[in-house]
Amino acid sequence: MSRRWMITVTELVEQLDQPGADRPLVLDARYDLMGPDGAGAFAEGHVPGARWVDVEDGLSATGERARGGGGRHPLPRPEVFEQAVRRVGLDRGRPVVAMDGGHLLGAARLWWLLRDAGHDAVRVLDGGFAAWRDAGLPVETGPGTPPAPGDFVAGPPRLPVVDAEGVAGALAGGVQVVDVRAAPRYRGEQEPIDPVAGHVPGAVNLPSSRLLGEDGRLLPAGPLHEVVADVAPGAVLYCGSGLTASQAVLALAETGREDGVLYAGSWSDWISDPTRPVARGH
Repeated sequence: MSRRWMITVTELVEQLDQPGADRPLVLDARYDLMGPDGAGAFAEGHVPGARWVDVEDGLSATGERARGGGGRHPLPRPEVFEQAVRRVGLDRGRPVVAMDGGHLLGAARLWWLLRDAGHDAVRVLDGGFAAWRDAGLPVETGPGTPPAPGDFVAGPPRLPVVDAEGVAGALAGGVQVVDVRAAPRYRGEQEPIDPVAGHVPGAVNLPSSRLLGEDGRLLPAGPLHEVVADVAPGAVLYCGSGLTASQAVLALAETGREDGVLYAGSWSDWISDPTRPVARGH
């Protein structure tokens, strides 16, 4: 079964041989949740011609540049995202291949934002830079040559997204809420990042690791269908700060389901208000 939103290294190599506007722009959204930004890793090696985009600045935003909501990675306002991808040379209508180091966090956020802005000509590189490197393909080093600004235009937001109040309303209305963090974090046994452990009361747990194979890549279509079979239509998906939840939305979309609702602020936003309830255990 062909994939809807993913692209293999072999397919990318073929597309990079296309002329002019048919040649995709490779945007590398490499990001390390527990480490420095991806600029250093990008400079050490990347797909030739790729351009780095910053998850922290452009794919998320704070203060007046944020779209609303809280958490560690709030969505950027449309004009902020538009400026971020224009800076790396994206023109309207040009196909994009979104990638990262291989775990799909930055790439999935970029994929979600492009689609939310009306740009469906985007695919995600399966396995990211790790797959490119493991295939023995040429690697470019350094920060890359600054490109000429692009003319990309972000349309009105169009993908389903909720804030904390929307999550509470979804639960009250019987809508499924899915926490995609690791099970110990969901149960409140471990919390390496946020100041409060636990989960949104009423949420069920589907660890995002189940969406991936042993090689760290998204599961093939058949097994992926089985893993997400219990995710109800229109379910709200959240994680720690919205990045892994974007990965889960991507996984659902790969199975043909475009109904995954992103709680962009996720757990880091939920616990920002001490009056919101917290559950622990199963």
